[in-house]
Amino acid sequence: MQKRIYSGADGVKLAADVGGDAARQPVILLHGGGQTRHAWSRAGRELARGGYHVICLDLRGHGESGWSEAGDYRLDDFAADLRAVMGTLQRPPVLIGASLGGGTSLLVTGESAPGTVAALVLVDVVPRPEPAGVKNVYSFMSARPDGFANLDEVADAVAAYNPHRPRPSDYAGLMKNLRTRPDGRLQWHWDPKFINPRYRLDPEEYHRRLDAAARKVRVPSLLVRGALSDIVSVESARELQATIPGCEWVDVAGAGHMVAGDRNDVFNRAISEFLERHVPHAAAA
Repeated sequence: MQKRIYSGADGVKLAADVGGDAARQPVILLHGGGQTRHAWSRAGRELARGGYHVICLDLRGHGESGWSEAGDYRLDDFAADLRAVMGTLQRPPVLIGASLGGGTSLLVTGESAPGTVAALVLVDVVPRPEPAGVKNVYSFMSARPDGFANLDEVADAVAAYNPHRPRPSDYAGLMKNLRTRPDGRLQWHWDPKFINPRYRLDPEEYHRRLDAAARKVRVPSLLVRGALSDIVSVESARELQATIPGCEWVDVAGAGHMVAGDRNDVFNRAISEFLERHVPHAAAA
């Protein structure tokens, strides 16, 4: 995997880790809000080894991608960036998105012309997520505006948010999601404007747009749900299946909202098996 910079909408620069032959079937992986492209490190490498052209993208305002001076972090802005990256490819990509990245992928798939996207994988995201779970995410993201004094404090915060997961011991991994401020304190690696409500879609508008998009999806689709998720309920997963024709659904035992990080082996296997059935042509066109 090698680093590459793409041009997103409005000139925002988008950082990505890219691997595999560019002539082969492309797969774009988009992380959730507050994460970085490194959430897909193992999944990306495995897909590249499997013969796919893999792009693990940092969303605008996250990781090493550029920040929007105007605070343009609405779903349409992320979708415009994704379309810009898709425009550089030789064939329609598979879109794999978690949480915010999944919502972006769903919107682009549903609102684009037929043949624009090869397949869709939604990782713990549905048009109408559970309000309590969404509140927990935003509470975690907004809890430390002053940052952290050291990595021990970061690990404590992550462990409190993910009590089902062992406390982080890989501090090098944690640093990929952090930046060091001029005063030496550690800050999450995303633009603080991202969680400001004035820069986001109203929740009801978000639900309406994604539900409308889901009703137009006509490509092979898979929902990967964390069995412990407080974001995607069994009822909302069933609703998505009823909305998208032929949508498959896999529950990952022992995983919460951060499915790929909680049970990466099971997650990778579910993705690989889905692609083998529906997008097996990894060979050059």
